[in-house]
Amino acid sequence: MHAAAEPAPSPIRRVVIAGGGTAGWMAAAALSRTLGKVIDVTLVESDEIGTIGVGEATIPTLMTFHRLLGIGEQEFMAQTQATIKLGINFESWRDVGQDYFHSFGLTGTDHWTAGFQHFWMRGRERGLASAYDDYCLELKAALDGRFAHLPKRKLNYAYHLDATLYARYLRRFSEANGARRIEGKIADVATDPASGCITALQLENGTRVEGDFFIDCTGFRALLIEKTLGVGFEDWSHWLFNDRAFAVPTATVRDAVPYTRSIAGPAGWQWRIPLQHRVGNGIVYSSRYMDDDQARDTLLSSIDGAPLREPFAVRFRPGQRLRYWEKNCVALGLSASFIEPLESTTIHLIQRGIIHLMQTFPRTLSRPDIDQYNMRMADELQHARDFVILHFNVTDRQDTPYWRDCSAMPIPDSLRHRIELFRETGRVFHVPTELFAENSWIQVMMGQGIYPREYHRSADLMGDAELKGFLDGIRQDVDRTLRQLPPHMEYVRSYAPAAGA
Repeated sequence: MHAAAEPAPSPIRRVVIAGGGTAGWMAAAALSRTLGKVIDVTLVESDEIGTIGVGEATIPTLMTFHRLLGIGEQEFMAQTQATIKLGINFESWRDVGQDYFHSFGLTGTDHWTAGFQHFWMRGRERGLASAYDDYCLELKAALDGRFAHLPKRKLNYAYHLDATLYARYLRRFSEANGARRIEGKIADVATDPASGCITALQLENGTRVEGDFFIDCTGFRALLIEKTLGVGFEDWSHWLFNDRAFAVPTATVRDAVPYTRSIAGPAGWQWRIPLQHRVGNGIVYSSRYMDDDQARDTLLSSIDGAPLREPFAVRFRPGQRLRYWEKNCVALGLSASFIEPLESTTIHLIQRGIIHLMQTFPRTLSRPDIDQYNMRMADELQHARDFVILHFNVTDRQDTPYWRDCSAMPIPDSLRHRIELFRETGRVFHVPTELFAENSWIQVMMGQGIYPREYHRSADLMGDAELKGFLDGIRQDVDRTLRQLPPHMEYVRSYAPAAGA
């Protein structure tokens, strides 16, 4: 672990967040709502500095964050022009023309000894099972374009949202809870000569913002955690080849579907994310295999509606900060890590960083707290990283150098173990704090072409008639519920119509 001198104890009263955007305002919202009576929260941002703001797809854990803060869903959806996301349709990922769906739901019913996939595999072997997709309500509802809230949260979902509007919404929420915003560009970061801790942000307009604890939300610039405190970065580009993106919003030409489209291309992939008022489009690619002009042209030639602005470029480096918490500074968002947007992990990892910070928020700086936070965040990043690498490495695509190199690259041992375990036994495992559940790994591994060689002996306990009744009952329940659901946008327009619509 880090061997620097122990930080000097000092009471933490003034928290300063450097940078706004999604990360900054999520942190301000959580801190002001929960600890606003015992700490002062100040956020410094400049209107002159744009935010990345392309991450418009989320995952279900955002609902947990909102529940913790008491954010009402209807108001939030209306203010951010949100639609529903039930999963991601991966198009041409296994091979050109071969698609599969990664849903947020459960598939079938598990037994305590074995997951549903084992019973499905035996049923398939005996000619008693239909496609694995048929046993998942979220998957069927997504592809049929249907959604409604169901009792006992029977339908798992997330959101497509406008990231810029989300930051504005959280700003209003934070300020209502006592957070203070200061406009200005950071010119310098002052530190204490003895401890090395940050003491203040010096702004270009002469304002000095002092604090006891700082949160770095300055994006890829990492002004505090890297440029001031010198914390390095672990590069993952040998596993995750993509390092650039273009994004462009387009006018809506049809009702929004309740899922994200992820379309694999010759040197990366494209996204399509439908909101109430527009569609988010983008291309993520590797500069080693495609130049910028070609990527931009590919994106513009594939969109449906009229572009609402010129495509804007994003350059990034996949990887993680060597330490997320250093001295009296925690890095959140792009200053802390970036995988790539394939599985919508960015907002989730911001949220996890905030929740871990809230759970260990110190009266004074504590080395055990700092070490524990860094270990927890590194573990969560590794699991998310492995899941994303899986999509690129396990593929039958050999049509371009990009895909041939992805499928041939050495992968982390942690991921190799998961793949081999599933291929040999059909088993998957879930680490308690891991983002992606067992069914996510199953859907993606089978979608990418890995089918287990055997199934658990528990599946042999059912005779053919009992197994057929078990499988048919689940599929029929899915179909029966699906028929009761209204069209997605019909429901959204009645439940949370866009503000001003």
